[in-house]
Amino acid sequence: MVTHSIPGLKADRLETRGIINAIGIDLVGVAHLYVYIKCFFLYFAIANSYVKIYIELAEKLFGQKGLYCILNKIFRVFQHALINNQSFMKPFALSIFVHFFVCNLFGQVLLKPDRVFDGEKMHTDWVVLVEDSLITYAGPTSGMKKIKINEEVVLSGKTLMPGMIEGHSHLLLYPYNQTSWNDQVLKESESYRVARATIHARKTLLAGITTTRDLGSEGAGYADVGLKRAIDQGLIPGPRMLVAGPALVATGTYGPKGFSTEIDIHKGAEEADGNDLYEATRNQISRGVDFIKVYADYRWGPNDESLPTFTQEELEIIVKVARLSGRYVVAHANSAEAMKMAVLAGVETIEHGSGGNREVFELMKEKGVAYCPTLAAGESISEYKGWVKGKEEKPKRVKQSITAYQLALKIGVKILAGGDVGVFEHGDNVKEFLLMDDYGMSAQQVLQCITSGNADIMHLGNNLGRIQANFLADLIVVEGNPAEDLKTLKKVEKVMKNGIWYID
Repeated sequence: MVTHSIPGLKADRLETRGIINAIGIDLVGVAHLYVYIKCFFLYFAIANSYVKIYIELAEKLFGQKGLYCILNKIFRVFQHALINNQSFMKPFALSIFVHFFVCNLFGQVLLKPDRVFDGEKMHTDWVVLVEDSLITYAGPTSGMKKIKINEEVVLSGKTLMPGMIEGHSHLLLYPYNQTSWNDQVLKESESYRVARATIHARKTLLAGITTTRDLGSEGAGYADVGLKRAIDQGLIPGPRMLVAGPALVATGTYGPKGFSTEIDIHKGAEEADGNDLYEATRNQISRGVDFIKVYADYRWGPNDESLPTFTQEELEIIVKVARLSGRYVVAHANSAEAMKMAVLAGVETIEHGSGGNREVFELMKEKGVAYCPTLAAGESISEYKGWVKGKEEKPKRVKQSITAYQLALKIGVKILAGGDVGVFEHGDNVKEFLLMDDYGMSAQQVLQCITSGNADIMHLGNNLGRIQANFLADLIVVEGNPAEDLKTLKKVEKVMKNGIWYID
């Protein structure tokens, strides 16, 4: 734009063009500005009239994920137009950007179910407002400010609750009655196992599990770290993951076993001992694990009984290094002796613990250590060996697990809900939660355990596991009232993770 400076300006001696030039405005610029403004409002009016229809149609045809991909491509085209100064595209680009990405993707959704379980209690006459990835209001209908709502979803006859949190999974394993653990570890390539794991992740999410703590890749190295990254980046659907990588075992104690002594067999976890544990623990941390899993005992006794594997000093080394990095340690332990050693070393959860006694559980309560009983794993393995539940007496292994669980409940140990899923089918996580109900907890206690309880134990309680303002919008919808009938959790109708519906 050219600016003209004319001293002693007299309007009556200048033509209109001269006036415009004299005050520093180029006629071409004025024309462009006029066209821009007119086109912008015209295009924006058209967009406002028709874009919702297009969105609904595209979502029906391609699903929500597909819709987002299309919108992303549209945005890239418009972004290119803006960057490259393509004047004719600017008004349209700006109007579409404002409407699509402000009014729709970041719009508010009001959920109106019959009941809301907030992670602690069941409520009626509650509504939940979701904006982008966050819950911005949860409470009585009368308490919400009057604001413009982009979308309202009425959930008649249904309960809205936090996404369930799985405390013990193995997404890189699948049921042993299909393929034995040994064969999965030794005969299946890592790429094959990862391919299966992507399916397991999807099934887990669609079952209403929006977060899972995965306790070891079982011979697949750090494949769980990569799986977590792919989910976080939106490449594949799946739950939020906390991962342990390969886990730590004492040399010679873990499987696979039973092969020629002349052959070095690929193991299901990383072996390390003594001072080498400093390096091994640091190495796992550097490769992206969220916590350290240690096998405090395993079946390496003279008669294959579970006995402690690491010494007290070795367990303390692992915990010391993990804590320096801001991470915690969990322990596989079935024998009372190994459980006690692990608790004294400073682990935060005990997995399995079928041999737990009063002394150990009272120590766990005193130290604030949580117990993950994995009841479903023991029952599943017994069924694979021929036990028919409900028709035959419970096997010794199943009885021990139930007894330990009930004793821990009686003493008041914190319970972490986790089934060791992977031993049984992914997506059937609720199997563990139903057994917890069958053998001692009330349905209400189970609901608390699989939401706010697990979140707190897993250091996620500041933004997950509850329905309240400023928490992440991880939500599920079930028919009926799960506090009266926990089996409703087996039929999850809708799943929202991070504000995005995955079943709708």
